[in-house]
Amino acid sequence: MHAPSSPPPPLPAPNIDELNRPHWEALKQGELRFQRCGACGHSWLPAREQCPSCLSSQVDWEVASGRASLVSWITYHVAFNKAFKDRIPYIVAIVTLAEGPRMLTNIVNVVSEDELTIDMPLVLVIEWEGETAVAHFRPDSLREVHRA
Repeated sequence: MHAPSSPPPPLPAPNIDELNRPHWEALKQGELRFQRCGACGHSWLPAREQCPSCLSSQVDWEVASGRASLVSWITYHVAFNKAFKDRIPYIVAIVTLAEGPRMLTNIVNVVSEDELTIDMPLVLVIEWEGETAVAHFRPDSLREVHRA
C-alpha cells in the first residue's frame, strides 16, 4: 500500500516591489502593461528604472493590446521545481508583443507543441496562480483562420 501523495508546494510568487507593481496590479485588472521610453520610444519588459536603449529615466507605462507573436519555445517534460510537477508537460516561450517588447511566458490551450510555429499569432490570457494574476498566451485561432 502506498502512502497518499502530498500536494505540490505552492508556486513561487513574484517579487513585487515599487518598480514592477504597476505591471502586477494591471494584470489583476485584466491588462498587461509594459514600459516605454519617452525619449527614444523603446519598449520593454520586465520593469526598469531607465530605458535599456538610451538610459533615459523618462519611463511611462502603457497597456498592451494583448496581441503577440511566438519567437521561441521549449516544452518541459520534467518538473525541476516540485511545484510544477502536476503541470508537465508545459510550454515556456518568448513572445514579442505587438507593441515591441519581448517577454517570457507560458503558452496555454495547446494539445501539443507540434501546433506551434515561429511567428504564430498569439493572444493574451490572464490566469490566476493562487493570489497572483499571470500573463500567458494562447494561439490566436481567429487570426489563423483569417490568414488562410
